[in-house]
Amino acid sequence: MTKTQLKLKRTFDVILALAILPVFIVPIILLIVIATIDTNKYGVFSQLRVGQHGKLFKIYKIRTLREGIHKLGHLEKSATTIGKFLRRHKLDELPQLFNVLIGDMSFVGPRPDLQGFADELKGEDRIILIVKPGITGPATLKYKDEERVLGRQNDPEHYNRTIIWVDKVKINKKYVQNYSFYLDLAFILKSTLNK
Repeated sequence: MTKTQLKLKRTFDVILALAILPVFIVPIILLIVIATIDTNKYGVFSQLRVGQHGKLFKIYKIRTLREGIHKLGHLEKSATTIGKFLRRHKLDELPQLFNVLIGDMSFVGPRPDLQGFADELKGEDRIILIVKPGITGPATLKYKDEERVLGRQNDPEHYNRTIIWVDKVKINKKYVQNYSFYLDLAFILKSTLNK
């Protein structure tokens, strides 16, 4: 991916975020208030994630899980009734429009990982870190039911690290290596239709 392509990608992100954010501000606030009632905590969840060039940033989501220990593969069980709906339709990710606007994320790219994954990439796999993490992307679409898949595993952590993560790296490398503006538009359209 060239510097010109990265600049074009960023310009598109800013224009699209500025165009749709005003439409979503009221729904985001309403969803945060509703989620707050159901979780008994402030409705915005933030967490450090690995971003472009391995730099850490705070990702924002609408809080959907009850307080307590949240184990991989069991998140669906920890979600509130409203939270399950928000997570299923990816509405909990609406605050990430702010992440896009401030430049931590893009609309399309690899999903931002917790420390211990993307920041530990080696060799040519590190090409994934050239781009900003995305709200959607090819791996996101393939693994849209990841929580359910992990919930069926005896050892969700092991399955995630040895099967899903390895496949996501391959998918995301291919995305970066074959990047085009039109490919991004196609992923945005597919994501919108898959809701």
